[in-house]
Amino acid sequence: MNNSSPASYESLEFIQALSGNDNRLLLGVTGGIASGKTTVADMLEELGAPIIDFDILSRVVVEPEKPAWKDIVSYFGDEILNEDKTLNREMMRKIVFSDPQKKIKLESFIHPRLGSEYTKLVSEYAKKDPDVIIQVVVPLLVEAQMQTTFHKLLMVYVPEEEQIKRLTKRDNCSKGMALSIINTQLSVEEKKGYCDFLIDNSESLDETRKQVEDFWEKIKQIQVSRKKSR
Repeated sequence: MNNSSPASYESLEFIQALSGNDNRLLLGVTGGIASGKTTVADMLEELGAPIIDFDILSRVVVEPEKPAWKDIVSYFGDEILNEDKTLNREMMRKIVFSDPQKKIKLESFIHPRLGSEYTKLVSEYAKKDPDVIIQVVVPLLVEAQMQTTFHKLLMVYVPEEEQIKRLTKRDNCSKGMALSIINTQLSVEEKKGYCDFLIDNSESLDETRKQVEDFWEKIKQIQVSRKKSR
């Protein structure tokens, strides 16, 4: 179940709420499933960029007894709950995968709360450091047309064969299922056209780290230039 990319986030009101009057830089981090976005994000965090991960936020807003959780249970029924009252994400994934209308309904419960949490976190980080570079990890950033809500976009990618290999191992699913999931997203080549920076995560961790460090120096220079031009 992945409902962490609201298309409504390209609205002018939302963009203005995030932009602020300081020198914050919002970096959208995206990439296909099992491409290693978290690995790259962790490296960037070590260098000084706090993380807002939409997958994590989407889990937080549906914790038991929260408003989104109540709406979901009211609509889908108690059968989508685990024994501890958390959502059975595997069951929910199957439901929305097979019924587009239910997917839309689920998103209508989650996205408004997700947006509120997101803007709150951005404001908190910017209050602590007006020059902060905040990395926002959004798996389906391009598919959700969220490009306009960020100052710069970074894409993490691996070849499709490597993506399938990692996904089958990580999620213990068949090659066919992995390919079906991958095909619900835009292709790597399509996404590349929307992004300002690319990181190839198909080699060693050392090689990825080198790319991340090079990127970090570039994005810091962009931030300095933005501040001078304000």
